[in-house]
Amino acid sequence: MPDTGPAPSLLHRLQLVWLGLLRRILHLWVRSTVLPEHLEELALDPERPVFYVLDAYALSSLLIVDHVCKNLEWPRPTQALHAQGLDLPRAYGANRRYRGLFIRSPEARRHSVMLRRLLQQAAASGQTEVQIVPVTVLIGRAPDTENSLFKILFSENWDLGGRFRRLFTTLINGRATMVQFGKPIEVAQLLAETEHAEQALGRVSRVLRVQFRQVRTAAIGPDRSHRRTLVEKVVQSDSVRQAIEAKARRDQVSIEKAEQAARKYAREIAADYSYNFVRIAEKLLSWFWNRIYRGVKVNHFSKFRDAVGEHEVVYVPCHRSHIDYMLLSWLLYHRGFVPPHIAAGLNLNMPLVGPLLRRGGAFFLRRSFRSQPLYAAVFNQYVSMILSRGVALEYFIEGTRSRTGRLLPPRAGMLSITVRAFLHYRTRPVLFQPVYIGYERLAEGNAYIHELSGRQKKPESLADFKNVINILRKNYGEVTVSFGEPVRLAELLDQHHPDWERLKLEPDSKPTWLPGLVNDLADRIMVNINRAAHVNPINLLATALLASRKHALDEDDLERMIGLLAELVRQTGFSDRVDVTELTPGQIIEYGLELGAIERQSHRLGDIVRTDATNAVLLTYFRNNMAHLLAMSAWIACCFLNFRSVRRRRLNALTRTVYPFLKRELFLPWDQDELEPVIERHIQALIDLGLLRSSGDSLQRAPGGSDEAYYLRLLGNSLIQTFERYFITISVLAKNGSGRLTRQQLEQLCILCAQRISLLHEFEAPEFSDKTLFKQFIDSLTEGGFLDRDEEGRLLFSNLLEQVARDAKLILDKEIRHTIIQAAPEVLELESE
Repeated sequence: MPDTGPAPSLLHRLQLVWLGLLRRILHLWVRSTVLPEHLEELALDPERPVFYVLDAYALSSLLIVDHVCKNLEWPRPTQALHAQGLDLPRAYGANRRYRGLFIRSPEARRHSVMLRRLLQQAAASGQTEVQIVPVTVLIGRAPDTENSLFKILFSENWDLGGRFRRLFTTLINGRATMVQFGKPIEVAQLLAETEHAEQALGRVSRVLRVQFRQVRTAAIGPDRSHRRTLVEKVVQSDSVRQAIEAKARRDQVSIEKAEQAARKYAREIAADYSYNFVRIAEKLLSWFWNRIYRGVKVNHFSKFRDAVGEHEVVYVPCHRSHIDYMLLSWLLYHRGFVPPHIAAGLNLNMPLVGPLLRRGGAFFLRRSFRSQPLYAAVFNQYVSMILSRGVALEYFIEGTRSRTGRLLPPRAGMLSITVRAFLHYRTRPVLFQPVYIGYERLAEGNAYIHELSGRQKKPESLADFKNVINILRKNYGEVTVSFGEPVRLAELLDQHHPDWERLKLEPDSKPTWLPGLVNDLADRIMVNINRAAHVNPINLLATALLASRKHALDEDDLERMIGLLAELVRQTGFSDRVDVTELTPGQIIEYGLELGAIERQSHRLGDIVRTDATNAVLLTYFRNNMAHLLAMSAWIACCFLNFRSVRRRRLNALTRTVYPFLKRELFLPWDQDELEPVIERHIQALIDLGLLRSSGDSLQRAPGGSDEAYYLRLLGNSLIQTFERYFITISVLAKNGSGRLTRQQLEQLCILCAQRISLLHEFEAPEFSDKTLFKQFIDSLTEGGFLDRDEEGRLLFSNLLEQVARDAKLILDKEIRHTIIQAAPEVLELESE
C-alpha cells in the first residue's frame, strides 16, 4: 500500500490544479477508447504502487492517461509516488522526450530519468511492490502514406511531430483516441533477475521499446502507399515486366499495349485504403451491430494479441456470411489493430459498393486465372508487395460462403501465393490466424436453402441492399468471434524443408515440396478453426430437435438432451479453446422461443417444443456448426442403434475404418495413430453420463424404452445422415459395377439418389444432397485405396468396398438400407436424359 508521504509543496499543488484545468479543457473534445477491453486481463493491482511509462512524452498524452486513470480509480500518473523507500514527484516516465518549442528534436538518451530513479530507490530500499505499466496513446490511427498531405499533417503516425502538429492532431482526431495499457512489469521480478538497478533499467527499457513498437505497428500499420503509386510499382516489377513481354510475344501485340493491360489488371485488383472512411465505417457498423445483434462476443483475443509479436499476420476466418468481411475488420479496429487488406471476389466490385469496399481495405480477385498468366503475375506481385510492406491480410480459404454450416474443403491458391511471397521477400515472420465466426441466425439463410435445392445462385447486385431494411427489423441473436491457435509459417517450413532459409524462391520456380507444405498449412488452419468453435444455444437446440423424428420433443426431454450435449462437449476435450454457452437448458429453450427458432405447444401431458418445416431446414446449418465436436460421441452412439451390446475390439476396428472419412469431412484434429485414447475418452464420457455401461470386454446401452436408450439414439441420429450419404455412394458403385463410372458420373448419380430419398422420406434437408459432401467422400475413398482409375478415367474398386458396405448394417437399419439400394440409379438412367 502506498503511504501518504510528505505534504505536497505549494508549487506542486498549483501544478496539479493547472494540469486538472487543462485535462478538463482537453476532454471537452477528446474521447478515448481504453484497451484491452477487459482490463482484468492485465492483472493490475490498484492497491499497490503503479508507475506508468509513456513511449514519448506529450502533455496531451499525459492528460489523457491521467483522465483515464481517474475514471478507472487507478493510481494517477500526475500524483507523487510515495511508498516505503520511494519518493518520486510523479508516477510516470517517458522512453523518449523532445526538445524545442517549434522545431522539436529527440533528446540524446535511451532511458527514462524518472524510471531510473524509481529502480535505484527500489533497489536501495527493498521496496519491490511497484508495478511498471507501459501505456500507449494514439490520437487518430492513420497509417503513413507517401502522397496524402492531410493524413501526414493531422494523423497519428510514427513521428510525434511538433507542438502545433500535436494540437491539430488532437483537434481533428481527438474523438478517435486510443489508450492501450500493457501488462504490468513487476519490479520485484525485474530486480531479482538482474544484478543491480542499472542493469534492470537497461532490460526493462528494451522490453518497453519492443512493446511500444508492437502496439504502434498493430494499431497504425505500415506505409499504405497511394493506390496509383502502388499500381505503378507493381507494373514495373521484374516479374510483371517478364509477364508483359511474354504476353506481347504470345498475342503479337506491342509492349505498350501489354503494359496497359497489366496496369488495368492492377487497378482492378488494388485496394484504396482510407483511414477517414474506416473511422466513419466503424461508427456505422457499431450502430448496425447494436441494432441487429444482442452483442458481439470475442473469445481468446488476448492469446492472439500475445502471439502476434513481430509477426506479419494473415487472418484466415471461416466464411459463413457476407457480414464476415465487415465484422472482423470492425472488431480488430475496435481492439487496437489496424484493419487488414481483405481478398474479395470480383463479384462484389459493383458500382458504388466496390469503391467503398476498396477504401475499407478490400482488394479484388477473379475466381480463376490459371489461363491468364499476365493477370496471375500482377495479382501475385500485388499480394507479395503489400505483404512485404507489413500490411496484414485476410482471406477466406474456403473460397466461398458455406451453405451447409460445415467448413468447405480449402482452396490453397491464396495460401500458396502468401508462402511464395514470404520465401521471396522474408521481411517479417508470417503468422496465420484462424478465426471461427458463429452466428445464431443468418441473413442469407433462405438464399442458402434455395441454392442447395438446386436453384442457381443469384449474382450480387445493388438491388440486394434493399434487404438491409428487412435485416434491421429482425433479431439475429449474438455473434461470436473466436481466435484459434495460430500457425507459424517458419515452424511449418522447418518441418517440410529444413534448408528453406538458404533458399530464395523466384516467381517462376516450382519446388516439389511446396504443394505438400501448402496442403498441410490449409489442413492445419481448418482444424484450428474448428478447435476454436463456440457452442451457442441455437447449435444445441438444432442438434437435439433435428435428431427427433418429427423435430419435436417433450420439453423435459429436450432440456435433458441439451444438457447431455453440452456436457459431452465439455468432457470430451476437443480443444481448450472450445467454448460452450453458459445458459442453462431451460434458458436455452426460452432463448430459442424469443428468436423464433422454435415454438412451444401446450399439452395436458406436458408441453412439446417443436420447429416447423421451414425452420427445421434453417436449423440444419447450426447443427452442422458443431457436428465436429460431437462426431466421435455420435459415431459411438450410432454403433448401438441396431445392437444393444458391442465388443470394444469391434468398435475400435470399425472406428479405424470410418475415421478417415469423418476426419476429411469434418476436419477432425486426431491422426489415425491417436485414435485409441480418443475413443476411450469419448466412451468414458458416455458412461459417466449414463448412456453406456461397461461389461467386461463389451459395452452395453440401456434397454429399449428407457430414457438413456432414447437419448443415445438421438445422439446417434445427429450423425446418421453422414453414413446414409456414404452408403448411397457405395450402393451406386455396387449397382453399376467396377470400371463403368467416371468420377463425374458417380457424383451426379449420388446427388440424384440423395434427392430421391429426400422426397421419399418425411424430412431430409437440401444439404443431404450437397455435391461437396459427396466429392469429399469420393476423395477419401480414393486416398484410402478403395477406388482407383483405369486408363479411360473409369473408377475401379475391390472387395475392400464390400467390407465397408457390410459394416453399414451395424449402423443403418434395414428400411433405409433397402430404400437406398432400390433408389441407387444406374449410369444408363443418366445417359438417357
